[in-house]
Amino acid sequence: MIEPDFLHTTRAAYDTWAARYAELFANGLEDFPLDRAMLGAFAAFVRADGGGPVADLGCGPGHVTSLLDSFGLDVSGIDLSPEMIAIARAVRPDLRFEVGSMTALDRADGELAGVLARYSIIHTPPEQLPLVLTEFQRVLAPGGHLLLAFQAHDDPAELAESFDHKVALAYRWSPDRVAALLTETGFTEKARLVRAPLEDERQFPHAHLLLTKTPTP
Repeated sequence: MIEPDFLHTTRAAYDTWAARYAELFANGLEDFPLDRAMLGAFAAFVRADGGGPVADLGCGPGHVTSLLDSFGLDVSGIDLSPEMIAIARAVRPDLRFEVGSMTALDRADGELAGVLARYSIIHTPPEQLPLVLTEFQRVLAPGGHLLLAFQAHDDPAELAESFDHKVALAYRWSPDRVAALLTETGFTEKARLVRAPLEDERQFPHAHLLLTKTPTP
């Protein structure tokens, strides 16, 4: 199978930035209390439903994977960048990390109790987003939980707006439009958070969508 150009470009860019990226996020999410709260809620829903395997998609150097582990989840990390995965394995050799793509996850249908995609869809071309969301739906068990985070824009007439990301071309997404796509894909929205940027972030709002895979009647 021929790999889409955006995957090749994104992988190469993050391989180059991996060490610097790991330094920037070495303190986890101590400066992001609202983000931590949404991750905590996600973990609580997964635990309340009996737990089960969770995948941190686009895990980078594994800082959020480690946080989910501290929340009591059976979590593993998947990232497109081999350099990112090498750093994650070195820092947390007790956790499972592997190279993979959100467009074709090496997971069985219904295998996962939870999926986290924190800023992992931002380099996905808009025409490819339905494919990625369908893959999330495929690997989740009925009633499984999904948490998405991404830079947002407030024009519901447009699904995405491109912006000049430091690493590779990226997209801001309309929370309403992404939520609608997820509903069409087979999810039920449980909660959303749209927060203002922090002082050292670009002046974009940040959206978090928490959803559940709708059980088949």
